Amino acid sequence: MRIIRGKYKSRRITAPKSIKARPTTDFAKESLFNILGNDYDFNGLEILDLFTGIGSISLEFASRGAKKVDAVDVEFKSVKFVNEIAKELELPIRAYKNNAFSYLEKPRSTYDIIFADPPYGMEGLDKIPTLVFENKMLKEGGTLVVEHEKRTDLSNHANYVRTKSYGKVNFSFFE
Repeated sequence: MRIIRGKYKSRRITAPKSIKARPTTDFAKESLFNILGNDYDFNGLEILDLFTGIGSISLEFASRGAKKVDAVDVEFKSVKFVNEIAKELELPIRAYKNNAFSYLEKPRSTYDIIFADPPYGMEGLDKIPTLVFENKMLKEGGTLVVEHEKRTDLSNHANYVRTKSYGKVNFSFFE
């Protein structure tokens, strides 16, 4: 994995092979950040990264100037790795070991952007937008982005805006 832009542009990060995660591809990640960059100046933003895995998205936001990134994953190895890298690079990321749905049910904060990258084909994926909006987790003008496979359709949600596809990776946007 590499950080695409910001303070640590082009920096490669190697995650332990023991972490079973499907990181967002560099191509899809770059496309996502180009879209978000049209609407946001990342400096000072507060971000929530659900199902963080190896922390690729968290690291990208922090490298680009986010003030705070909360990363959530159910796997201890992922949380430990993300916290170690954040400390090493002195980035404002704090990873928490928690089930993403439990975290959404008991919100601790509000965010400018929430990114969720659940395992493809995960049951209950369509509950993520509902929990985010019912629990008022987005700040005014905030955006929820859910990464998913092509066969997943989230367009029926009231806050759905659009879906962008990049090969096998799809991003659905909610406001």
